Amino acid sequence: MANPSENGAEDVMLFDPALLTSLDYSQCRGSYKDGVSPQNPGEGLSLRPLALGDFHNGYLQLLKQLTKVGDISQEQFEDRFKKMKACPDTYYIVVLEDTKVGQIVGSATLVKEQKFIHGASARARVEDVVVSDLFRGKQLGKVLLDVLVLLSKKVGCYKVSLECTDEMVKFYTMFGFNRDEGQNYMQQRFFD
Repeated sequence: MANPSENGAEDVMLFDPALLTSLDYSQCRGSYKDGVSPQNPGEGLSLRPLALGDFHNGYLQLLKQLTKVGDISQEQFEDRFKKMKACPDTYYIVVLEDTKVGQIVGSATLVKEQKFIHGASARARVEDVVVSDLFRGKQLGKVLLDVLVLLSKKVGCYKVSLECTDEMVKFYTMFGFNRDEGQNYMQQRFFD
């Protein structure tokens, strides 16, 4: 398999990066300090869509700090990436890259689900929010959440939802997420 820099894979983005620059960041809900914001996540940090070349930038290793990933080959990664990219207006994986070392240090996924309800609208789900243990406490989780909430509005969703542990409820309420009385999250897990 060719080196990604030889075939330009690092430049193939999951979605158009212009979508991120077009967001109205004045609507951010996170309370930031020390000059951090979605437009300026920190010195040497860049916010962008997931790229095909991120297999070599530690993306899967970052996800392992969140959950089980398994042993995924470069071929499997590229196949999954291409399948996601082939579903335009559906998968929005945003990453934070430490440009000084070329490593992914934060990531969050927005999945847009097409509906017939609400006038053939769509809903969004926030998934797989993770910040490297080496970068926690630097407000990067806030950056990722603000971006995904704004992105869900920009791509025309009537609502955005997420699942979280009890200890994360307070964090997510800062971004307008609320528990709906009488609504229950239920699941069937087929494998870990």
